[in-house]
Amino acid sequence: MQLKLPIFPIGTALISECLGVYEEDGLIQYIVNGLPVYAHSKGDLKAFRYITSNFIHQGLCRKTEVERCFEVSEDSVQRAYKKFVKKGESGFFGADARKGTAYKITGDCRVRIQSKLDKGQSVNSIAQEEGLRESAIRYGVKQGYLKKREVG
Repeated sequence: MQLKLPIFPIGTALISECLGVYEEDGLIQYIVNGLPVYAHSKGDLKAFRYITSNFIHQGLCRKTEVERCFEVSEDSVQRAYKKFVKKGESGFFGADARKGTAYKITGDCRVRIQSKLDKGQSVNSIAQEEGLRESAIRYGVKQGYLKKREVG
């Protein structure tokens, strides 16, 4: 019988007994049993949330180990893991990943929305049709690049 001997570089923080992470030149490196498996830039939160959720899903670590190692909240780990299970990689990097984030209304989208506002259509119904949040349209009105029809 051969004993597993994972060797981790100096400065590696262990997430679990077989999973480690370290930073080198602004790049975060993840190591499983001594072998590099994933890397992302230091500020890339989407990649961090994706890969930690992936590790949890594969059974390489537990949610609490991620929370402890990276000092992140239980809620943020839970939300990321739920997204991973539901949508996979595309939930973090695909076209769906933008939903729920700030959205700047430009070009043809702005013209369509303004036309609907001119006809008196509600912000809620426009947001649903265009796949936007109401707050994005309301923000455009507040900033003045969209004009809401005066009621009267």
